[in-house]
Amino acid sequence: MAFLQPKTKAEHIPFLKKKEPFRTRVKKDFKRNKYIYLMLAPVVAYFAIFQFGPIYGVQIAFKNFTPADGIWGSQWIGFDQFTAFFKSYYFWRLIRNTLLISLYELIFVFPAPILLALLLNEIRNMKFKRVTQTLTYLPHFISLVVVVGLLVDFLSPNGLVNQILHAFGGKQINFLQESGWFRTIYISSEIWQTVGWGSIIYLAAITNVDPQLYEAATIDGAGRFRKIISVTIPSIMPTIIILFILQLGSLMSVGYQKIILMYNPLTYDTADVLSTYVYRKGILDASYSYSAAIGLFDAVINFTILIIANRLARKAGETSLW
Repeated sequence: MAFLQPKTKAEHIPFLKKKEPFRTRVKKDFKRNKYIYLMLAPVVAYFAIFQFGPIYGVQIAFKNFTPADGIWGSQWIGFDQFTAFFKSYYFWRLIRNTLLISLYELIFVFPAPILLALLLNEIRNMKFKRVTQTLTYLPHFISLVVVVGLLVDFLSPNGLVNQILHAFGGKQINFLQESGWFRTIYISSEIWQTVGWGSIIYLAAITNVDPQLYEAATIDGAGRFRKIISVTIPSIMPTIIILFILQLGSLMSVGYQKIILMYNPLTYDTADVLSTYVYRKGILDASYSYSAAIGLFDAVINFTILIIANRLARKAGETSLW
């Protein structure tokens, strides 16, 4: 009888059973999690179409591209476009402006959501806390065009800011026409726009802090400030490090939309960055190969900084992107 037949060694020991083929395992996993894969499909499609698809066109950075000849038909010129950019009069100005604005964002914009989250966490009046959160979140949902329009109205020669300065005996300043004021206006408006929305991640991280740590700190006689320094900040440090690494990964890619809406030829000296220069050369001047070379240079620098920052974070502690 079948049940009296002796079992083989593989049947006695589970890990000696024959392993299923990879294709079979993939089919079973897809069948079991088909709805999860269905939810993931739009995200995959987005990155495939808008992120990985355009990589095909990067080759025009090494060609003298003309639309009539197409990508494959255009003449191959190697690194001539990169050489022309490195020797350009605007090269160092663009690098300086991009790095300065990015460093100011790291120094002033990046810590702002952390400070707001720490302050909101200490508020005990829940009604006041919710009102404060709502007011700080709202700027994130305002259109960028509207935000810049408000800046133009407030900072114009007859705007609110100049009227206040005039009331106190100050001189009228045309803020948006003076290059020295551009970075201050840009960074200040960035803080106003992003501080509330950015604090959501840190508030979520704070809620996961073990309450027993606060209880132990209270027993040791720690006050509120000491608890923030010794308990809250170390507990959310992995989140801070991950977001900091991501911020470093876009160090050379200052958002061009807001700068394009704000700057003008009078402020190019401090406002013109790599992304806005690529826009002007590629879209307005139709120098497709030249702008592609600058964009590729920007991407390579960002990628290098991301790798270095991640490696340093991994050596300094256990937190890293990979």
